[in-house]
This record gives sequence, C-alpha cells and structure tokens, in this order.
Amino acid sequence: MTLILGARAFLKREFTTITYFIIAIVIVLSFLAYNQIIAWQIPLGFIVGALSSLFMAWLGMETATDASVRTTEAARSHPQKALLIAIRGGAVTGLSLMSIALVGIGILYVMFGDPALIVGYGFGASLSALFAQLGGGIYTKSADIGADLVGKVEAELEEDDPRNAAVIADLVGDNVGDCAGRASDLSESFSDNIITMMIVGAFLASIIVPPSEVIYLVELAPVLQAMGLIASIVGILFIKGLDLVKAYTRDFS
Repeated sequence: MTLILGARAFLKREFTTITYFIIAIVIVLSFLAYNQIIAWQIPLGFIVGALSSLFMAWLGMETATDASVRTTEAARSHPQKALLIAIRGGAVTGLSLMSIALVGIGILYVMFGDPALIVGYGFGASLSALFAQLGGGIYTKSADIGADLVGKVEAELEEDDPRNAAVIADLVGDNVGDCAGRASDLSESFSDNIITMMIVGAFLASIIVPPSEVIYLVELAPVLQAMGLIASIVGILFIKGLDLVKAYTRDFS
C-alpha cells in the first residue's frame, strides 16, 4: 500500500508540472492558429495526444502496481495462476495504449480528413512522454543511488532490505520510471509511427496511384495496426496450461 500511495503521489506532482507546459504550448499554438500561421487542427490534436499519453502513464503504473501484488500473492501457492496474472496484467497496458492510439488517431482523421493535420497528436503525446520518461528516470536513479549508498555502503544491508527505509523510494522510482514512463513513451512511439506511415502513404499514393485510390494507402497503416491488435488479443487468450515452460514457449515462440 505504501508503494502504491508513493507512486500515486509522484504522478500527481509530475502531472501537475506537465500540465503547466501543456497549457503554455497550447496558448502559443492557438495564437499561431488564430493568425493562420498553422492549421487550427494542430492545437486540438496536441491536446488530445498529450492527454492520451498522460492517461497511459497513469494506467500503466496503476496496472503494474496492482498486478505485482496479485502476482506475488498467487506465486506463493499457484505458479500457473501467477503467470497468467503477470502476463495479462502487462497486456492491459499494451493493449490499452494500442487501442487508445488507434481510436484517437482514427477519430481525428475522420474529423480532419488529412493525415498531415494529425501531427499535433504526435507532438502532444511526445511532450507528455518526454516528461514522464525523463522525470521518472531521474527519480528512479536518484532513489536507487540513495538507497544503495545508505543501505549497502553505510549500514551494510542487502539489496532491498526491508530495514532500509529508502527502499520504498527506490521501488516507487522503479514503478514511475519503468511502468508509468514506459507506458507513456510506448504510447507516443506507437502513435508517431502510425501518423508517419499515414503521411508517407499519402505522399507515395499521390505519385503512384490515381487520386481516387489515395485513401487506401493512407488507411493501410491503422488497419494493419488494428489487425496486429486483434492478433495480440488472440495470442494472450491462448496463454494457459499447467506447464509454465510449455505455456510460455508455445505462446511466445
């Protein structure tokens, strides 16, 4: 419980700081759009992308902390159950970030009709991921070094010894850096890849195919990603069995 509360407190402080920068950038982009320097769709996409990436940071950390506790408890008596909880707990983050990115980009594309106008979504997601990954990484390393210096060097304790109070900060740092920061970063990377492929597809289609068929190459990227999402769901549902090694190698080989 202490670990979960500590991670939530860090995210609250981090999200507050990120919000200041998001508001400032949105004001600048809105000013540019008002003066017709950029399209008005860019600030809107920026807001949606930033909020989506922040939501994934929160969801990734909440899922990881809850799944970790449940996995540890299940591993005491049911290793097979612990395997399923661990894999499906991680799958929540992976499938969610893919789904949110596809839905967000898809809605903006339907609204705007031009993949070049969706780049604001990628910029917003990148900004949130930058702060989440960088802030979480710095906190993680600082807490890790502090716990090691105090515990190992001064008190001569073992790694993650419960008698070392700094271990709580170290574990909180692992959660916010490796779970929240990573989820936000993967959300940004996934979104940017889709948007880039849509823009490149539109450019190539304008050269090699008739104008009436350009839309097919533009929409190819999200369609392929959606197929990958469905395949991932099917693969996760097949993870079962009493033999842990066979279940893992069969489903991930």
